[in-house]
Amino acid sequence: MPSMLVTGAAGLVGSAAVRHFAARGWRVSGLDNDQRRRFFGPEASTAGTRAALQAELPGYTHHALDLRDAAGLEALFAGQAEPFELVVHAAAQPSHDWAATAPLEDFDINARGTLGLLELCRRRCPEAVFVFVSTNKVYGDTPNHLPLVERATRLELDPSHAWAARGIDESMRVDQCLHSLFGCSKLAADAYVQEYGRYFGLKTGCFRCGCITGAAHAGAEQHGFLAYLMRCAVGGAGYTIYGHQGKQVRDNIHAADLAAAFECFQAAPRPGEVYNLGGGRERSCSVREAIARCEALTGRPMSLREDPRPRKGDHRWWVSDVSKFERHYPAWRQRHDLDAIFAELHAGAQARHAQPSR
Repeated sequence: MPSMLVTGAAGLVGSAAVRHFAARGWRVSGLDNDQRRRFFGPEASTAGTRAALQAELPGYTHHALDLRDAAGLEALFAGQAEPFELVVHAAAQPSHDWAATAPLEDFDINARGTLGLLELCRRRCPEAVFVFVSTNKVYGDTPNHLPLVERATRLELDPSHAWAARGIDESMRVDQCLHSLFGCSKLAADAYVQEYGRYFGLKTGCFRCGCITGAAHAGAEQHGFLAYLMRCAVGGAGYTIYGHQGKQVRDNIHAADLAAAFECFQAAPRPGEVYNLGGGRERSCSVREAIARCEALTGRPMSLREDPRPRKGDHRWWVSDVSKFERHYPAWRQRHDLDAIFAELHAGAQARHAQPSR
């Protein structure tokens, strides 16, 4: 039975990876110490997901280790009877706003933590495939310089632009722009993951994702757009639209579809490769359009306020061109469209809202 490690195992992407690979016969170890609760408060805690994984998957082993605990990680890797064959690195500090309040800690988690994990893999399991959950924020605000056209409910890329049909590909530049400090720390990690693939020959891959979603997302205002929006819609809480009149566009990929992409890469890795991976045009929506979908599902209007100031480094328009990954892995399919994503988020938010307050 092959063994693997998932960091951030109780988070949205990590838990999807745990479930996906456990269902396919992998022995899964997970690393997560619920830093999300500290970042964003008790509503964002991943403790419930961690408990569910342990209850549902008897072969799953959880380690409440911090990614920065070098001695603890060394002991974990050294204690394996057989080396890990796959590492899915999904742990991160994921918020622009939080990073600005603690830049050194953000760097320690996202950049130094990733480098330490890479070096540990190089020494302890050099044949393992290393999947890194990167972000489209490595491109900074470069997408905001694209020629955009304002429509009734969204901003749209000028139809004459080369990226209009399929979205933004991996050729977009990553420098000479405003990133946010979060974008900087993730860009450093992204570069190290590529370098360990190209320089040392580790089987690394960077997945630059936009909005990842699913009912397991413990959404918070600072991170987790669709999950937080739906929670506000179901619970009747106020929601603030930051900048661009709510016409900024995101594509959305379900965490389970992302985990399936990891499996494709694991089976035939391309060391040092980079992929923009998201929902593509078919799964894109503006904030305004997402609000309308939430209101249709709940049957009532949301309580909204607008702040004209956009978040620093926030994208006005992002749609991922996933054609490179599809060329390399033609068997991969996204199985969740926008209707399915919103229906799942609505059901999940209803279930959470019905639970008694802790």
